[in-house]
Amino acid sequence: MITLHNLSYAFGKRVVLDGIDTRFEAGSFYAVMGANGCGKTTLLRCVAGLLTPQKGEVLIEGRRVTDLPAREMAQRVAFVRQHPQTDFEFSAFETVLMGRNPYQRHLQNESEKDWQIVEECMKQTNTWHLRFAKPHEMSGGELQRVMLARALAQQTPILLLDEPISNLDIAHQFEILELLRTINREQQKTILLVVHDLNIALLYCRELFLLHQGHIHYHGPIAQGLTTENIKTVFGVQAEMVQGTLRLTPA
Repeated sequence: MITLHNLSYAFGKRVVLDGIDTRFEAGSFYAVMGANGCGKTTLLRCVAGLLTPQKGEVLIEGRRVTDLPAREMAQRVAFVRQHPQTDFEFSAFETVLMGRNPYQRHLQNESEKDWQIVEECMKQTNTWHLRFAKPHEMSGGELQRVMLARALAQQTPILLLDEPISNLDIAHQFEILELLRTINREQQKTILLVVHDLNIALLYCRELFLLHQGHIHYHGPIAQGLTTENIKTVFGVQAEMVQGTLRLTPA
């Protein structure tokens, strides 16, 4: 379980999160949504321990994120950035293998189990054929799937995903989302997914965390949260449900 107490964060004078009090239940699949600049990425980075809140705190299983050692944190939370970055020319296999680092002792080599986990995660994300490819040899979507494979290789109970399907074609979007739903159901991973497509969120996520101007606008079952009123307030568009699909038009 992830608990946020009075979480606040600002970039200079621009407040992006203002007094967030809530909790994310273990084993749930959340769509984290809101207009650009509302604080979605900042929220995930605070939960991942990459940003320190100026006010309030983040707790995982009752322990403050700021008190957790880096190795222990990496065994609890995996984070996939919106824009994948690799600083060195590692192969895709070597990149995914880095997800096993939190479980290795100092100067310890990878085990056969680590290699098996990497292979499994790469096959799950349809990246095994890219295992020898370097970053400059992969498309943005391919690199994004490799980074997701690395996060899965960490085998953490919490998975934070910042627009992980933004660079993917439609077929791979559904492929990854089906995988995430399966992982959530079978492994009871807690997943926080930043996504902009309302229909994709409605199809795959069980819970909705909706941010608006730095505050919680709605937190609860997604079917009850994606209402015409909420969509107009947060996104500034008109919405109507047509045969189970949201149809959007300018407000």
